Parts: sequence; C-alpha cells; structure tokens
Amino acid sequence: MSTFHKNRCEQSEVTCAYAAQALTASEVAAAEAHIAACPECRRELESLRPVVGRFVSWPTDVLRPTTSLQARLARRIAEATGKEPVLPPARPGKQAWSEPEWEEVAPGIECKLLATDAERHRVSMLVRLAPGASYPAHTHAGVEELHLLDGELWIDEKKLVPGDYNYGAPGAGDERVWSETGCTCVLITSTEDILH
Repeated sequence: MSTFHKNRCEQSEVTCAYAAQALTASEVAAAEAHIAACPECRRELESLRPVVGRFVSWPTDVLRPTTSLQARLARRIAEATGKEPVLPPARPGKQAWSEPEWEEVAPGIECKLLATDAERHRVSMLVRLAPGASYPAHTHAGVEELHLLDGELWIDEKKLVPGDYNYGAPGAGDERVWSETGCTCVLITSTEDILH
C-alpha cells in the first residue's frame, strides 16, 4: 500500500463529493464540519478547487449522470465487489429519467440523444451507422468530438477503429464520412453544422 493511501483520511471521498457539489443538502453541514477539523481534507479540498472550477462552464446534464445510470453503475460495482449497491437518492421534483430510444435520422443512420445544451448550440449523442451507410458532407459550426466505440469509420481518408478519437475544428469540413462495417460512436457537436 502506498504512503498516499496510508495517510489519507477516511473522509476523503466525502471531501471530493463536497468539492464537486455532489452531496445532498443534509450531508453538507457534516462535511464542512469535518473539513474544518481535518488538515488532510482541507488540503485535498484546496487541491480540488481548481479542477472543479474548470467544470463550471460544462452543461449540468453532462456533468451529473442520470439517476438510472448511477443506479446501473452502483449495481455493477456491487456485483464486482460483493457489497450491497449504494443507490442514488431519488431527486425530489424531478421526473424519472428513461433511456432515450434510437431514432433513425437518415437511411442507415440512427442517433440516441444523450444531452443538449441549447444555450451553446451543443449536443452529445450516440450515433450508429449501418454497414455501407454514409453521413452527408458538412462543415463544423463548432468543435466536433467523436469517439469510436465499435466498428470502423472513415472520415475522408482517415480510418478510425474502436477507441480512436477524432477532433474536428470549427470551420473545418468533412467531405465523406462512411462505414463499410457499420459502427457506433459518441459524438459531441454543434447543432448548427452546415450540411452540403
């Protein structure tokens, strides 16, 4: 075991959750009292503040996983560790989230919307191309980020395989996007891209 873990306070996870503003209102007072009394947790909180500060401009629906995703992760962790799952509390006043459906947006292309940021004209989604399907030529209105999960995808002359990441700069264009094998990717892009 490393020295870092030996000297780490048992409440460090609570400190991390406090820094990320992930505690419930009833947990905040106890966390603040502990942090005030614990030098290790005060140092940890100070080291986390710049990191958390960078998240401020992120849309909250991207930062906080849905209750159903948290529950699925808790069950998988419990299964792997042999412990009881720690399920997320129900969010009062929030409608239960349901898994979005795949929607066919063009022949051979399906999307599953994950999150939208209407203010910044951004969207994140899963995109699935059938074998032989192609996406129309387009110009990026903003940054486009693509992470290939399975299959193969060609973007112009560049072949992506599972695990590959592609960055598309604002104003850049993709003339040909297609998949011979079919593929699934995570796509974060502008809702104002220009199709040709």
